[in-house]
Formats: sequence, structure tokens, C-alpha cells
Amino acid sequence: MAILSKSEAEAILKKVIALSKADDIDATLSGGLEGNIRYARNTVSTSGLQDTLTLSVQSRFGKKVGSASTNEFDDASLEACVRRSEELAKLAPDNPETMPSLEPQSYLEVKGAFESTENITPEFRAKVAEDSIVLAAAKKVIAAGFFNDATAFQALMNSRGLFGYYKYTSVDFSVTMRTEDGTGSGYAVRSYSDVSKFNSAKASQIAIDKALMSRNPRAIEPGKYTVILEPAALLSTVDASLLGGMLFAMDARQADEGRSFFSKKGGGNKIGEQIVDERVTIYADPQHPEIPAAPFASDGRPREKMMLIEKGVVKNLFYSRYWAEKQGKKPIPPPGGIIMEGTNASIEDLIKDTKKGILVTRLWYIRPVDPQTLLFTGLTRDGTFYIENGKIKYPIKNFRFNESPIIMLNNLDAIGKPERIGNSLVPPIRVRDFTFTSLSDAV
Repeated sequence: MAILSKSEAEAILKKVIALSKADDIDATLSGGLEGNIRYARNTVSTSGLQDTLTLSVQSRFGKKVGSASTNEFDDASLEACVRRSEELAKLAPDNPETMPSLEPQSYLEVKGAFESTENITPEFRAKVAEDSIVLAAAKKVIAAGFFNDATAFQALMNSRGLFGYYKYTSVDFSVTMRTEDGTGSGYAVRSYSDVSKFNSAKASQIAIDKALMSRNPRAIEPGKYTVILEPAALLSTVDASLLGGMLFAMDARQADEGRSFFSKKGGGNKIGEQIVDERVTIYADPQHPEIPAAPFASDGRPREKMMLIEKGVVKNLFYSRYWAEKQGKKPIPPPGGIIMEGTNASIEDLIKDTKKGILVTRLWYIRPVDPQTLLFTGLTRDGTFYIENGKIKYPIKNFRFNESPIIMLNNLDAIGKPERIGNSLVPPIRVRDFTFTSLSDAV
């Protein structure tokens, strides 16, 4: 029952809306089939298939709001969920920022589901792990990886007639390879909507090569260096990230209230101001064929193709419905994914054009230091290398860094071909004067 068709989801939601006694009701159905396989020390450790279906209901009486959810779908359970949300709403204090339900909206048509991914079997997942483990064992390195696939849907409806439905598929794979002596480590990550584009052996080989290359790293002095950041270093799928940290801060309310880098001295925000190198263009597009995204946000607002930063200039910030109404602006939801434009240059091309510098495979444990300057700290890991005269010369010990994505993107030296990381397209970049503050014992 986890994957409901558009008509099946609509029928359940109509039943839920009809049960309401509140001024407004918003109901959301989400569900999916999610399979996975995990391996470590060159042995499969877990695998599974999860089947989920959840109804979430939000009822409003004036400015009072209550929410409830259920995973049971008989008539009695549906009614109990609606009544519980209404009871909680009546007990809640007024929320002055509560907005009424949206009227019906027009949504873009997005192809997010692919039959190849929907048809993934346990045998396919086992083959993913096998291909990775066999390659690792042949090179005497130790593999640890995780493969996850999902076929899922989202549907929403409210008492004013709004309805939206979106079905999608996704595949996420990450693998870390370690040398037996513990001194070398390599990493690779891949994400797709269409699994036919995925090759676990190819991704695993990249991680193996980096592990073998990174054995017995040398220590070099911290300082400011020219650095090539691979896509996984620029935008992580798990940890906070430098690029993600900048985009997350693009909230209009935080800026207008003077609480972020995007705040303008004297009041207001930096829309229309150039903040980074003119080669930086970042936008969102739910219909992009490589990173399709839901055409609506969780509150039902439609997503559209939207420019965030164009040639270094801030074009849009995200506005909640409440703040947009207060400021007389269009309510703009956060995107489901982002695209940073690049060139056709490969990572190898960037290396060839580097006289002296450092190649960073991945950043992790990234934490904010100062929201006003967007300063972050974190560590390199899983393959850090010294470059000289266009070639990788030797592996180096990992660093702690202190850097702002704003400074980083103002020191942009070169940009490469975008790759999918999570649900975004991000290129490798080469930047000047990236700040490493100390050495790290991380591998």
C-alpha cells in the first residue's frame, strides 16, 4: 500500500478533508518502498526493505493550530487522527504567524520516477555490494559502503481545494575504502533518479585508487593554499557543507532582521548586490532532468525555476508566506535542489593547470562559527593531496580549515563540470588562499 497512485491518494485525502470540523485543514500523504544494503570490512552487514505510508493532518481554528499523524487507514483511524488534531488546536495558544490554507495552485509537470529504479530487486542490491567488495579485496583494501534506493510519493490537499501529487525515485551510494595499514582512505558518492546511470564498480574503483594513493601521507604546514575542491567537498550529502551553508542562509526574514550575512547595513537585505565572483551562477529548477524535484513545497507553495545568484549577484531570497505578506513580497519556498553552473573542465584538467596547490576529496564535521560572515570550520578526509606543476606529487595529512563560502567564491580561480551530489548539481572548483588552520589526525 506504500505507493499510492494519484487517484488513490486523492480519494483518501478527500475522505480526510470531509471529516474536518475546523476552520481550515491541511492533509499530507507520503509513503514509499525503500531498500538498502550495507557492507563493512568487505562483508555485507545488513540489508532490508522498508514499506511506509503516513498521513499528517494540521487543523486550524483561527490562529490556533494542532497537528496529528497516523499510519492506519481504516475509517475509524482516519477520523481519530482528524479529531486529535482538532483537540490539540483548541488547546494551543494563538500563533500570530499562522497563515490560512492556500487556494488551489498550478504545479509544474515533473518526471521524477523511473521504472529502472522502481524495479530494483534484492539481487541487484547484492550485486552492487559484490562488485565493490570484489574490487576492494583484489587490491587488498577494506570496503565500507551503503546503497539505498527508494520509490516514493507525496500528496497534499486542503479544505480550499488545493491538491498536489508527486511520485519519484532515487538512488544513493557512498563507499569508503581503507588500506590495511590504516594510513590511506578514499571515498566516492553517487546519486541518481535513474539507476541505469549508476555503476558501482566504477565508483568503487575511484575510492580504491584514492585509498592507495593516500597511504603514508606527509605533514605540511597549515596556511593559505590554492585548493581544488571536488563536488563532494563543496556540497556534502550528509554533513553541513560550505555551499549548503551559504544557501541555507538565504532566508529573507533572517536577512531583514539583521541576523545573517545577507543582511544589509542600515536595514533590508542584499538582493541586487554582487557578493561573489561573476562566474558564480546558482539556480533551482524542479524540472531539471538530472535532479528532478517535487513541484511543490511542504506547505503547498509551487516551486518554479528560480535564480538565486546570477553572475555573482543575489537575485532571490526565500520568503515564508507570513514574512512575504508582511514585506509585500512573493512567497518563495526553498528549492528541492540546486544547480551551480560550470564548464566542461574535469578535475584532471583543473589539476593540470595548477602550479602548486592541494586537492581535497571531501570535507566533513563542518560547523558554523559566525553567521554574519558565514565562517565555517571543519576537516578534510578520505584523500588529500599536494599538487605541483600540474601533477599530484604525494598525499598529505588532513587539515582543519576555517573558511567562509563567500570568501571562497570571491577567490574563485577555475570551475569545472557539474556532477550530481545528493539532489544538486555542483562542479569542482579551484580557489586561491583557502585557509587551513591546523593539522588533523583523521585519515
